[in-house]
Amino acid sequence: MQKKQITYILIDGSSYLFRAYHALPPFSNKEGFPTGAMYGVINMLKKLIADYEPEYVGMVFDTKSKNFRHELYPEYKANRPEMPEELAVQIEPLHEIIEAMGVALIKREGYEADDIIGSLAAEIVEKGKSVLISTGDKDFAQLVGDNVTLVNTMNDFVFTRESVVEKFGVEPKHILDYLALVGDASDNIPGVPKVGPKTAVKWINLYGGIEEIKKHAEDIKGKVGENLRNNIEQLDLSYKLVTIKCDLELNIIIDDLKLENPDKDALLEFYKKYNFRTWLKELENSDDNLISEQEQVAVENTSTKLEYTTILDKSGLDKLIQEIEKTATFVVDLETTSLDYISAEIVGFAISTKECTANYIPVRHVNCFGEGENKKNVLADSQLNLEYVLEKLKPILENKNIVKIGHNLKYDINVLHKYNVHIENIEDTMLMSYVYNSTASRHNMDALANYYLQYDTISYEEVAGKGAKQICFSEVAIDIATSYAGEDADITYRLYNFFKESLTDDDLLKVYQGIELPLVPVLSAMELTGVAVDKDLLLTQSDDISSKISKIEQEIFIIAGEEFNIGSPKQLQVILFGKLNLPVLEKTPKGQPSTAESVLQELSHNFALPKLILEYRSLAKLKSTYTDKLPLQINEKTNRIHTSYHQAIAATGRLSSTDPNLQNIPIRTEEGRKIRQAFIAKPGYKIISSDYSQIELRILAHLSEDENLKKAFKEELDIHRFTAAQIFDVEINDVTTEQRRSAKAINFGLIYGMSAFGLAKSLGIQQSVAIEYMEEYFKRYPTVKDYMAEVKENASKLGYVKTIFSRRLYLPEIRSKNAIRRKAAERAAINAPMQGTNADIIKLSMTELYSWCKEQNGKIKMLMQVHDELVFEVEEGFVNEAIEQIKTIMEQTANLSVPLTVGINLGDNWDEAH
Repeated sequence: MQKKQITYILIDGSSYLFRAYHALPPFSNKEGFPTGAMYGVINMLKKLIADYEPEYVGMVFDTKSKNFRHELYPEYKANRPEMPEELAVQIEPLHEIIEAMGVALIKREGYEADDIIGSLAAEIVEKGKSVLISTGDKDFAQLVGDNVTLVNTMNDFVFTRESVVEKFGVEPKHILDYLALVGDASDNIPGVPKVGPKTAVKWINLYGGIEEIKKHAEDIKGKVGENLRNNIEQLDLSYKLVTIKCDLELNIIIDDLKLENPDKDALLEFYKKYNFRTWLKELENSDDNLISEQEQVAVENTSTKLEYTTILDKSGLDKLIQEIEKTATFVVDLETTSLDYISAEIVGFAISTKECTANYIPVRHVNCFGEGENKKNVLADSQLNLEYVLEKLKPILENKNIVKIGHNLKYDINVLHKYNVHIENIEDTMLMSYVYNSTASRHNMDALANYYLQYDTISYEEVAGKGAKQICFSEVAIDIATSYAGEDADITYRLYNFFKESLTDDDLLKVYQGIELPLVPVLSAMELTGVAVDKDLLLTQSDDISSKISKIEQEIFIIAGEEFNIGSPKQLQVILFGKLNLPVLEKTPKGQPSTAESVLQELSHNFALPKLILEYRSLAKLKSTYTDKLPLQINEKTNRIHTSYHQAIAATGRLSSTDPNLQNIPIRTEEGRKIRQAFIAKPGYKIISSDYSQIELRILAHLSEDENLKKAFKEELDIHRFTAAQIFDVEINDVTTEQRRSAKAINFGLIYGMSAFGLAKSLGIQQSVAIEYMEEYFKRYPTVKDYMAEVKENASKLGYVKTIFSRRLYLPEIRSKNAIRRKAAERAAINAPMQGTNADIIKLSMTELYSWCKEQNGKIKMLMQVHDELVFEVEEGFVNEAIEQIKTIMEQTANLSVPLTVGINLGDNWDEAH
């Protein structure tokens, strides 16, 4: 959506640079040169220019040199870490690209970007003009006025006088007072100790600026008043440090900021060199008269170059089918009445056979064309009949020689299944994005269009409304529906072409074509099959849980000495830490005692009330999420529950499910097991559960090549008992239950990167003892330690780790200067290859098992995938053959240096079979 046109824009380039670096994954070109920050800055710059169409633009960057603030305060910015090398090397080529785009690039030794922008803004305002400053730096709020506005390009938030007050609680004229009082840790500006935003706002609104606050210093009581009086000189210093200078002699005239035509030849070379394919394509397709880059982006986001056609007659449909048969590759996107694939009815078909064109075939719209006086009634027979359209499209959709492209095509496959249409030969842009880089962006179409194509799509809310006023898509006017649905199909085609060019690495293609794409029909079949549940049993369980909750509630009130809202963190804080004086282990960001689950877990070791609160929360969640909700999710037509599996969520490749979430039904509690009892087989069938045994530890043995670890699995020993014998130096038959428990915590803890502190906390032992355990573990499994060190080192170099099957798992924080974030990324680097390989193996086995199940004429169907477990519904007379085949296929899915072992159980319900 175009914003108000602005003539003058000043850009805080340094703000762009660091925000882009931290926001984007570690992209690089074919030669391995880092490009993520460059891409992010250019993308923001292009969007800003397209949005505001300015005539004058100045992009200002800091230099390495010191300025007057360092003379005032040598510690100014002293705690800033050194710029990462992978960011530093991007600055020079970035500057060259900016200049080639026709944008004035400004940097001055001895001057900070803030002061240059402030001085240029003052000069523009002095000429009676308005200026927009694009930055993410809050310090610029001091400049906001009638002719100066700020915009944060990362979230499009615009700062005016009113929004500054709304954001900070003070007017722009008092932002300097505010900043001086609270200080700025990132710039090492001291402020007044213990004075935060709330106190600063209170003082400013009560007294005025800092000069007035200093006059009333004696009136302010308590420790904070004492801090103010003791730091008057420091407050004056902070005020000077945060003040943006607006009177520098820069020898820059405003005409120097005139936006020039881009240097097309230079940009072509830059975009080629750094693999900016979309921009390269835009530039190569632009007119020879060198239409400006910003105009090119603006044109791409309008309908002037787009051909979205509504098909309302049979001849139009015939012509489209001929075009599809000619191209043999097309996008299909259904518009429906619901996101629930079971209940959804088709409203229309959006089809694209090439970029920038699309056709929309409405079949169930009840509204009209146009708005206001332009409305033209559409009778039902003005649209093609759904059955006729399906009859014509079915041969195309089922033709194995024609490629069907979609975004999250599994949904369309499920909906079409109800109409006896079965899509063959597919490509899915959501999965292409997921394999290309699982952490770069969300994988919905709108996010990918913005991220990879620099294209802002029409939102569903724009055509159907929001909230309670939102209408069904069948009620959307057909011409509006054509624009919306046509864009979906068109953008999907563009994304397909982008990823087809980008997803060229053989390893990534194997993951996409060999693991993810073949899984789509498998998950579709599982979702459509659903699983039977015992509704009456769930309702009985719900009543039982309610009784237990009531009993626990009364126990809680007795210990607390009063009744209160157990679900209220504030009231719980008062009871635990105010009334009962329990120790405060952690605080919230606002400084309040935390009642998070981890805190309550720790307190529950010594206090009864936190333990009861945890039990209460657990039961309440089970009741609301499962025993109350599952009966409502039973489909009236199938009498089964139909979950939705998601392939493109977890970075490691693991599947997740929603409505219901099958992954979160607990297995270790009595109530969780009872819920599983409600998942039953239909009459004449049994439930089979197959579960990989300690698969991630087996993968670790394979990856690390540790002979001792491999020995345990090859000899099919109890790995936890074996590890305990190693660590505690006892015979394996003499290992105690407690020793095995400790070894189990170590085995699983270390593959998740657990520290000695974490292990000590988990086992309830001294940290020194935990360190001894870990040291002994690595003595016994020496190459495991070497492997973990190597993984971290490679991850830091490459920015990602890989599974055995070459799935890439990007770690954006692996090179972070923030130690906490970097350590978290290092822990993820250790675990991700194991968890990711586990996910790959499960998916491969599911695809193989699905193919076998299809050959059995309904005797067996795969129902659910939960963590390392697959659940089947099997005809009673086919059980023995099914168990043998399931075990064989799952154990032979991957060729590891240690055997894969699968445990299989049988029952009338899921709990019995687990």
